[in-house]
Amino acid sequence: MATITAPLDRPLEGKRPHINEYLRWSVDHKIIGVQYMVTALFFFIVGGALAMMIRAELLTPALDVAASGQQFNTIFSMHGTIMIFGWIIPMMAGFGNYFVPLQLGAKDMAFPWLNAFAFWLIPPAGMLLILSWFIGPIEAGWTAYPPLSTLFSGDGQTLAALSLHLLGISSILGAINFIVTIKNMRPPGMGYFQMPLFTWTILATALIIVLATPFLAGALTLLILDRIGGTKFFDAANGGDVLLWQNVFWFYSHPAVYIMVLPGMGILSEVLAVHSRKSIFGYKLVALSSLGIALIGFTVWAHHMFTSLTPELRIPFMITSMIIAVPTGIKVFSWLATIWMGKIRFTAAMLFGLGFLSMFVIGGISGVMLATLPFDIHVHDTYFVVSHLHFVLFGGAVFAIYAGIYHWFPKVTGRMLDERLGRLHFFITYVSFFLTFFPMNFAGMLGMPRRVAVYDPKFQTLNVIISIAGFVLGVSTFILFYNMFDSLRHGKKASANPWRALTLEWATSSPPPSTNFIEDPVPMSDPYGYGTTEAEAYLYGQEQQFGPLKPAHFEAALLAAASDDSDPLPEGAGD
Repeated sequence: MATITAPLDRPLEGKRPHINEYLRWSVDHKIIGVQYMVTALFFFIVGGALAMMIRAELLTPALDVAASGQQFNTIFSMHGTIMIFGWIIPMMAGFGNYFVPLQLGAKDMAFPWLNAFAFWLIPPAGMLLILSWFIGPIEAGWTAYPPLSTLFSGDGQTLAALSLHLLGISSILGAINFIVTIKNMRPPGMGYFQMPLFTWTILATALIIVLATPFLAGALTLLILDRIGGTKFFDAANGGDVLLWQNVFWFYSHPAVYIMVLPGMGILSEVLAVHSRKSIFGYKLVALSSLGIALIGFTVWAHHMFTSLTPELRIPFMITSMIIAVPTGIKVFSWLATIWMGKIRFTAAMLFGLGFLSMFVIGGISGVMLATLPFDIHVHDTYFVVSHLHFVLFGGAVFAIYAGIYHWFPKVTGRMLDERLGRLHFFITYVSFFLTFFPMNFAGMLGMPRRVAVYDPKFQTLNVIISIAGFVLGVSTFILFYNMFDSLRHGKKASANPWRALTLEWATSSPPPSTNFIEDPVPMSDPYGYGTTEAEAYLYGQEQQFGPLKPAHFEAALLAAASDDSDPLPEGAGD
């Protein structure tokens, strides 16, 4: 019997679950992960449709789409809330649920029932949020500042607060599960500094969630009591403090930026290493910088409040806001050193990874500008802030999500996405995203305020450019959806390890069997040690026996090798 030394278990053991399994309660972390991701994609469509309404309204300086300024307030309030709490955060949780146990070589999460319960809090929370539109829409933006959220917003504001409560409970339960899983379920031979970097970022994110989300829960409780209980926590005229909300909200919400971005950084580390065939440069620093971002992120919340902050506190928060660029800079330079002189394959995943790198750097630079007190006061509440936010959250988190989809879709579904459509999706998304949000910097510096439907006509040319590019960006999303649906039905079957990666999620079939692994997997001493003797033995055992193989031939080789009377592949099969 031929000897196989690749990191794959028996091929074709796993099969994609029937669609009915995704529609009911399951304690399988893989099914839960897909439930998170599909739910998040639904909210992405809803939030994206609202974004198109915003850009349609802003084509002209007058009210056209919205019936009133209040209705426009509702549109952008729902857009921001859905995109943050319904799309990015659940999508990152979905990636974590699916891949963290696989990367640890574990059979499941530490608490499978709790994992399922955390997900099933999200659909009713989402329904409450959408229902708020119909019973008295929210008008205070995703930040929900009092007194707008207490005195002037409809009854839907209460429902929205309850929705965010449920989403916060879901996040906390999921974070506890991640921490316990990562601490207790690593296999022998995998210390903390042998973990994949995606798992590192999930650990850092979980710590942020556990420490920060209770503050949001407390603020939401006070807001609900002010709205329906007759309390006056945020009513300055009756002894309350309207700035209390800002402090408590941003103490959660600035770390929440890293709840959305840190997992994306982990995805980027996986994608860049695999698709450039290079070991991560400065692995330990990249890993520890995630914890550094998590820690320093709790010291910068008041830079969102420079215009309302007492003067003596402005300088300390300006300094901490600049310091947080240091661990982020460590990651950026490590990523650049990783791909330098690498054997780069410009797959769709790699292109979106590089897109993340370039767009997030632009967002980071504008973030340092906003950390500078005089400049921040000048552009406060202008479209410069809108541009910065989207370069960080779309150019960062969403580009990373796209990279993760193209990278891990074969593992989840057993089918390859169409790379040509993936590249088309990237180029249209990259150009249209840049033309949508970069001109907002100029509009903001020239003084165009955000969150307005009626604006000075001198800004119309910029807004027309932004809106047309925004429409193209919205349409580009359908390329991804078509690619996913078509590939599920007709895509090329994926091998267990189509990218020749070293982390353990690729050491099982595609999709994985219900138990994840047929036998206990043995982790690499360096999960990014491409080009080493250990990696060559780990990955290319088949090629030594059967000649050069393309990914599509991997399982055929394994099936042939598993037979006592197997013959080598026909000459030229790997050409």
